[in-house]
Amino acid sequence: MRKTGGRLRRATALGVALGLVVLGAPAPTAAHGTVPAHSTVTDRTPAGSTAGAVPSQVHDPWLWQATVGQRPAGPAALVFFTDRTRYFESTGVLVARDGAYRLIPIRIAEGHGLLSPDGRHYLRPQSGELLDLTTGRQRRTMKPGLDPFAWSPDGRRVLGTRSNDDSVISFGPDNQQLNDPEKPDDLLVVDPYQGTEQVVAAGTFAAHYAAAWSPAGELVAVAGPPDVAASVTERQRLVVVDPASGSLRWQVDLGERRMLAGPAAWHPDGSRVALLAFDGCAGLGCTPEQTAARTWRIEFVDAASGHAVGQPLPVAASTSKIVGWRGDDPLVQEVSGTERDTDRQAVLAALSPGGAREVLVTAPAGSTGLAVPGELLTRAAFGGPEPRPSPFAAPLWLYLALAVPMLLAVALVVRRRRRRHVVSGAARA
Repeated sequence: MRKTGGRLRRATALGVALGLVVLGAPAPTAAHGTVPAHSTVTDRTPAGSTAGAVPSQVHDPWLWQATVGQRPAGPAALVFFTDRTRYFESTGVLVARDGAYRLIPIRIAEGHGLLSPDGRHYLRPQSGELLDLTTGRQRRTMKPGLDPFAWSPDGRRVLGTRSNDDSVISFGPDNQQLNDPEKPDDLLVVDPYQGTEQVVAAGTFAAHYAAAWSPAGELVAVAGPPDVAASVTERQRLVVVDPASGSLRWQVDLGERRMLAGPAAWHPDGSRVALLAFDGCAGLGCTPEQTAARTWRIEFVDAASGHAVGQPLPVAASTSKIVGWRGDDPLVQEVSGTERDTDRQAVLAALSPGGAREVLVTAPAGSTGLAVPGELLTRAAFGGPEPRPSPFAAPLWLYLALAVPMLLAVALVVRRRRRRHVVSGAARA
């Protein structure tokens, strides 16, 4: 019996070792290359690395990578979005500040959420749910339907929009329309922790396309089409307003070739607001070739009056928004590639007035978005190590799925050996 028990322990250890080998094998997808000999595959960044720094490059997760809810990993260094996961659709990938990778599953038709300035929370659009990245707990804290634009600089409020359109058009007995499928949307300031919300009196908008806080958090800039006709022609208006009092500071018509430059459009010194502008064909009638031929730039308007100021800054056509600043240099997200999401690649780059461009963060091919917490953007904490996802950071169910068949196989082998031992003992007797 002692020999049999020893064999069982050795066979069990062998089964566990085989399970770890299986977990360590690369996922069967072209998105994963072989790990270079000099790289260390761990779930934590090696000691002595720059704590809290944003990695200069991130990689695709393993197909079995655990989600935040299954194995919380702590505050984010960044989040990127890709469909190269086991969900085979757009999925958030958290890269924690200690180098751990975790998945943030996204529901069908759900957009990309927002990272809080401290990197601890991920706010989901529409559902009103807040995901705590340090505990994995997700709870609904707000009324559903909010599309968030930007966190306030202090991380206590969120600026967003909620559609008031009637989802179904109904008619009365005389064929008169009873409801309005195109009601003006509400601009809201929401407390994402308590769920309280305040409507901002920013004037009438058919829809809000983008919004940004001032550096001190006392003003907001919002852009979008003022009416349904403007929505069709893609004309936008820019408004700056005090959200607390509803006092309108100024408004300007942007036309169809200018738009607010994203959640960090406001210059950190508070003097200017940045716009993305282009030359070329505008409107719905443009062909793909004409759209691709547009030339883009960043323009600035005075934050006190809305008048044009400063010199434009040429940018690549792949520039989608300003996400932060490094001094006077805007930090922009670029999503290069074709219309197919699988061919796209997201990067963060710093642009200088002299025309220089420095790539700060590169996401893998197939990525369609990058988000860095405002706290790290403000500190310009770039140039961190390049952690690779650990194959051992898998959910518990995968370990159980591997272990149970192996243990059953071990038990079967032990049972057969016991039978042979009994039969041979009986034969000798």
